[in-house]
Amino acid sequence: MDESRQGEAIELPKGVSDNGKKLYLESYGCAMNFSDSEVVASILRDKGYTTTRNEEEADVVLINTCSIRENAEQRVRNRLTNFNKAKRKKPGMVVGILGCMAERLKKDLLEEEKIVDLVAGPDAYRDLPNLIEEVDGGQKAVNVLLSRDETYADINPVRLDNAGVTAFVSITRGCDNMCSFCVVPFTRGRERSRDPHTIVKECQDLFEKGYREVTLLGQNVDSYRWNMTSKGEIKDETKPTTNFAQLLEMVAHVNPLLRIRFSTSHPKDMTDDVLIVMAKYKNICNYIHLPVQSGNSNNLKRMNRGYTREWYMDRINAIKRIVPNCGISTDIISGFCGETEEEHQDTISLMKEVKYDLAYMYKYSERPKTLAERKFEDDVPEEVKQRRLEEIIELQMEHAYEINKQQLGKIEEVLVEKVSRRSEEQMVGRTDRNHKVIFDRKDKKIGEYVMVKITDCTRASLIGVIVE
Repeated sequence: MDESRQGEAIELPKGVSDNGKKLYLESYGCAMNFSDSEVVASILRDKGYTTTRNEEEADVVLINTCSIRENAEQRVRNRLTNFNKAKRKKPGMVVGILGCMAERLKKDLLEEEKIVDLVAGPDAYRDLPNLIEEVDGGQKAVNVLLSRDETYADINPVRLDNAGVTAFVSITRGCDNMCSFCVVPFTRGRERSRDPHTIVKECQDLFEKGYREVTLLGQNVDSYRWNMTSKGEIKDETKPTTNFAQLLEMVAHVNPLLRIRFSTSHPKDMTDDVLIVMAKYKNICNYIHLPVQSGNSNNLKRMNRGYTREWYMDRINAIKRIVPNCGISTDIISGFCGETEEEHQDTISLMKEVKYDLAYMYKYSERPKTLAERKFEDDVPEEVKQRRLEEIIELQMEHAYEINKQQLGKIEEVLVEKVSRRSEEQMVGRTDRNHKVIFDRKDKKIGEYVMVKITDCTRASLIGVIVE
């Protein structure tokens, strides 16, 4: 998800004095990055920093970055050019790079980009106040040490989305899956799970503050294990163990009015017990993001995904059997190393068999230091990658439109999330299945649940009217 987001203004907690410095925070990439930015905002808020949406008045500019694709890194480099102009007007400004790009390029960033003063990896955010002090003292500052136990579980993230309806809650950090195309294990370190009681407490706090939906986040939520090793062995016999299905049930009990989503699931680890819990609780949304990447088993083997096409389809069939009317989305890569035309057609045929509600679709982008870079040749011509991607996109748009048309005439419960950009007389919300719905606002407010009859649709949205 290549999008960017700037932080909203935040208030200082009681007992914390304003240090007179303003923080400008910008995030790129996945939901995990946006969640991490809220941790960063909390750490610096507790040191007296206030936030601003105007980069030119900031004393500290931090960019939380993504390395999953080359174009994501290029966007960050382009932004650094803009910050360079602001820094000329304000020489004391501190500019820092956080996150995956910081971890991947490390000290090179300080040398490559003259504007960068500070580099901090995903496990070094507690050290940010010290790193900023180092820069103020005339030094370049870097901390990219990865941790085996940092989860930021004791930090109550500052919510940067002022709408206050939906929120991300991180449940794991890092990743143990060594997909051959992916840099995440190198930029975020080994997988570790967060104490389930801190997760439940954070969700409870969010509900009490008016939030009505949480998304439990992890690189692979299905492998969430508290007090267990990756092999299922108990770490501490005096403490209970918790797997993802059990955690999901614990969060569902916070309040029946709190919707629960989760992302991302991994096909090799998704078990029926998670689906059974989903079917049991109305407030766990009928929506699963299950990346496939390719519909061909040989291609999946080169990707080191740990499953075959047949295994993936077994999981899809289990979802449809246990959680009827479940929305399913996916990730697809076109033109991975060695992909033949027949293998591409297998992806097309799998898409026709599943019919996804939504898909994130990309051309393969070789990333340095990955297994694919070391082991395989990036041998699919760019024009072939592009043509295959266009075929995938066109088919997905057909399926999305077909699924949306099937919703016509149905009455759906919608959580109101915001006012429509096109008209202040309309609101936007999402169904349990994660379909966006646009409707006339009447007297409804953000954060309310409303019943909406679907009367029309586009490929991207449903259109409806409120019914009492």
